[in-house]
Amino acid sequence: MKKSKFTYILIFMSPFVLIFLTLFNGRYPIPLKDIPRILAYPFSRSTLINDTYSTIIWNIRMPRAMLSALAGASLAVSGAAFQGLFHNPLVNSGMLGVSSGSGFGAALAILLFARSSPFVYIFALIFGGIAVFLSYTIGRIYNTTPTIMLVLGGTVVSSIFSALISLVKYMADPLNELPAITFWLMGSFASANAQDILIGAPPMILGIAGLILMRWRINVLSMGDREAHTLGISSSLNKLAAIIFATLSTAGAVCVSGNIGWVGLIIPHVGRMIVGNDNNSLIPVSCALGASFLIIIDNISRTLTGGEIPIGILTSLVGGPFFIYLLKKTKGGSW
Repeated sequence: MKKSKFTYILIFMSPFVLIFLTLFNGRYPIPLKDIPRILAYPFSRSTLINDTYSTIIWNIRMPRAMLSALAGASLAVSGAAFQGLFHNPLVNSGMLGVSSGSGFGAALAILLFARSSPFVYIFALIFGGIAVFLSYTIGRIYNTTPTIMLVLGGTVVSSIFSALISLVKYMADPLNELPAITFWLMGSFASANAQDILIGAPPMILGIAGLILMRWRINVLSMGDREAHTLGISSSLNKLAAIIFATLSTAGAVCVSGNIGWVGLIIPHVGRMIVGNDNNSLIPVSCALGASFLIIIDNISRTLTGGEIPIGILTSLVGGPFFIYLLKKTKGGSW
């Protein structure tokens, strides 16, 4: 499916336009005449700008917009890569247990330390990696990694870590720790700051870059192990590389935003409707669409009501009906 250059330009420019618009969207109004000077504030340190404006833009809205864009891109790219790798339209970025593992790590860190502790990020990243390692180990049979075994391994590991999350919630203090764990698992960018960017951006950027660079190999792997070997591609090695990059991007997103579901499922399908099944185009397009989608959802979550709606709720409200549509279209099967 060929698309005009204008379509691609529009898709890839949309995250940057939305980030800019996000800076001036909210309950605290920003005068339009002050926008150029507010944007130039970190470089000029002008005393003519109300310091409240610069604080809102640069310390609150900018980190939030950047993190939502990176997280959306990471989850969408991982979902697109897994759907191509496993040749199944109903898998998502957390299918190998990374989301459940990261959720358990964060919940455990909140239980042992505090919600604001940096160990929340560290534990989320570590346990996300452990979950995927266990899934890959379970799925590796006779020095090969059959697709169905990887899926089964991911299902088992996800179930185990989900049970461990429930155990941590059962042990948590119901007045302080339990609410913190519950709200973290719902997903939110309400507390986004520069520290979150420093911690979460490197694994997300590395994972996205890795998947984009090996997107043509994912095309080959989607044809099956025998075809990949015929074309001189090591299926086991390349599957492992794709899984590592997808794990980095997903775990990086989860550690700074909590569990945000459905992005890795629905966005690749939107991209597929636009550019087709070729991962050379689909993965970059999914990256841009995922960033735009989560920026929009984040704006809705903080402006729709007087409080803040967890992003995981909104993405589920969108993803649930879309999943029903996918089941009807695919009849529960693959492509």
